[in-house]
Amino acid sequence: MSDELLYDDLSRKLESKVDNKLISKSKRGGLEDGFKKGKVINEVLDKPTVMTLYKMIKDHIIAYVNGPVSAGKESVLFWAVDEKNIDVALKIYLISTSNFKKREQYILGDPRFSRLKKGTKNLIYLWAKKEYRNLTQCYKCGIPVPRPLYLTNNVLALDFVGENGLPAKILLECPVDENDYVQAISIMTRLYQKAKLVHGDYSEYNLFKTNNGLVLFDLGSAVDLRHPNALEFLKRDIYNISHFFSKRGISVEDPTKLFEDIVK
Repeated sequence: MSDELLYDDLSRKLESKVDNKLISKSKRGGLEDGFKKGKVINEVLDKPTVMTLYKMIKDHIIAYVNGPVSAGKESVLFWAVDEKNIDVALKIYLISTSNFKKREQYILGDPRFSRLKKGTKNLIYLWAKKEYRNLTQCYKCGIPVPRPLYLTNNVLALDFVGENGLPAKILLECPVDENDYVQAISIMTRLYQKAKLVHGDYSEYNLFKTNNGLVLFDLGSAVDLRHPNALEFLKRDIYNISHFFSKRGISVEDPTKLFEDIVK
């Protein structure tokens, strides 16, 4: 079978899986962001992205793709499986989205990514590269993040945090206790002191709660400590996570003192 025929076959299968996901979610009472009719197929499964997935299969990175499991304004998460039948998460950044324009503040000023080519596609490819590098820095430092596996163009492959295609629940969706707060602050501190990064969007929306503790994800916004706004981003991160736990009735440390302790 030619590459073109294999591409068409993969494209049809993926579109079928997306359609089934749409129908399933519709029956359960509404579609989540990113699952509006035609959006996933038209914005995620364009020909370059499907060809990227096809290349990942040929290169034995994955064996097949099951379908989408969650979506946001900037990316869609797909559940894939490798040749050892191990779940793999595929984070596919939307090429046609305009939301990445707002993300330039997290790139401009980061000395690791000083060459920013014009154009939305270039910005998205750079964002994917930035997230992959941030995840790698964190993983090497022993910070609980999904292990990055592979990156090409707008597709990032990483460990799947969850079971049987169902992602782990985020902190927002779970009961919390003092131990969760201690873990959240510890992760933020190690991120700064060991990985030399500030998340920039640290909140209850970007922390999984698993049986083995909290896992931090969505690190595309994380900046190097040399970024001119790194300390302001850290102050905002501290405020946001402290505010969340305080609302849940957990006693939190004074944000100003916490900031001083982290940067000392």
